[in-house]
Amino acid sequence: MQIEASPLYLDTSALAKIYVQEADSDALDAALTGRRDLLISELALTELTSALARRVREKQVDATVGRRIYQQLLRDVRTGEYRLLDLTSATHREAERLLLTLGRHAPLRAADSLHLAAAALADARALVTYDRQMHAAALALGAFEVVPALLAPTR
Repeated sequence: MQIEASPLYLDTSALAKIYVQEADSDALDAALTGRRDLLISELALTELTSALARRVREKQVDATVGRRIYQQLLRDVRTGEYRLLDLTSATHREAERLLLTLGRHAPLRAADSLHLAAAALADARALVTYDRQMHAAALALGAFEVVPALLAPTR
């Protein structure tokens, strides 16, 4: 996988692959190595923390490992691995606009609209997602290179 566009917004499904070994984690890691243009939102931090807590609760991840992953994520944010985007009132208004326009033509969840709005307002040129519904909504918006390009829609 090669991603030329810059800057690059990572949604929660992409961010998770960086911190928890999953399918496509290695390919994404290789594509992101050395990049200094990675954008994430406060929403992605909270959603990833929720996913970690669920994995701990369901005994898929040891509690100590979950805490270690969370601390590493925060450390990476502090050291500038990512540019952290706040969810401002402007972000919420843009998300609402997307829900009222794009949401008429493609399924769009509230959290996904916030990711799209944050990325758009930060002038992201590419968006990485492994969530099929988010992928479809981002393609429908047409504002980004959506990666991975081969993610097929669900039926």
